Amino acid sequence: MDPRKLGFLLFICCALISLTYRGGETNRNSPPPLQPPTDNLPENQSFRVSTRQSLKYDFYSDSCPSAQKIIRSAVRELYNRQPSIAPAFVRLFFHDCFVQGCDGSVLLDEADGENKTEKYALPNQSLRGFNEIDMIKSEIENACPGIVSCADILVLAARESVVLAGGPFYPVYTGRRDGTSSSAAEAYNQLPAPQHGLSLTLASFAAKGFNARETVSLLGAHSTGNIHCKFFYDRLYNFSGSNEPDPSVDIQFLQTLRSTCNNSHSEDDTRSNSLSQDQVMKMDYEGPGKSFGTLYYRSLLQGKGLLYADQQLTAGKETAHWVREYAADVLTFQKDFGRTMIKLSNLDVKTAPMGQVRSNCRKVN
Repeated sequence: MDPRKLGFLLFICCALISLTYRGGETNRNSPPPLQPPTDNLPENQSFRVSTRQSLKYDFYSDSCPSAQKIIRSAVRELYNRQPSIAPAFVRLFFHDCFVQGCDGSVLLDEADGENKTEKYALPNQSLRGFNEIDMIKSEIENACPGIVSCADILVLAARESVVLAGGPFYPVYTGRRDGTSSSAAEAYNQLPAPQHGLSLTLASFAAKGFNARETVSLLGAHSTGNIHCKFFYDRLYNFSGSNEPDPSVDIQFLQTLRSTCNNSHSEDDTRSNSLSQDQVMKMDYEGPGKSFGTLYYRSLLQGKGLLYADQQLTAGKETAHWVREYAADVLTFQKDFGRTMIKLSNLDVKTAPMGQVRSNCRKVN
């Protein structure tokens, strides 16, 4: 059978199973779960996975049947205490999968006393959620020691976080193994930067097998969370060294951003600017849980993107088309976002006999 047809049938089966799994927890305020696609997947929409991989839906059904329930309950409990943990988990998941694949390598602490692992790379220094992943791992280890990988915990925690943030439910394959190496240099070189223009952003995602449509849908994750002013400060005061703001920013929105990320001067200008750039702006500044994705794309069409890389999505013909599509149709966005999150979660995974199942997510066994 054609591999693409087989993959399509697998997707439908997993989505149908996921609806049963999800059904008992849905209420009238919940977003609709990802529905089986009605159109064919694009020919270039294939998963970059090892030929030795054997990911399965509900991989732990026999070895640790309570795994997903433990992770789901833990994430929801954390979310109820601190809603910001949801975008933190999603970002942690993305930064893990984008470097060396989804292998939990972003969770590894320093090796041999040197800060050379991924979490110490400049793009990762604002990541959160490490302690919370440790907590979930401890609960899993108490129930099923040595069975569930940190990589799978992170992928499942991100999926639950998307749902809690108002995004779509999507089926997740499991059976990943944890990586045994981690490189700060690779993270620095491979992760897309918030200051990147459109061509660099598309190139970063293309290097991982994502096309323009998938790139635009994945960036919809910026619908929720907080971001430090330092990541867009230059757009407000000194864009490209001009001592002027980025002309693509809506003028009223510019004033709103400047009120949070102010450029006030004091006797110690360096300290003042540093404090200002440490301030945070909510990505969902119009209110949490309001049409996950849709308002993000509408904001871009209004010149209200926080990050330059986000706003640049309106600068290209194809990417601008998908910004308009997602702004107008939340169901199209949720379908595409769910599909692309599945694809990302299967990126360059390691399965037995590769890798290991770490007993401590912060260090190799």
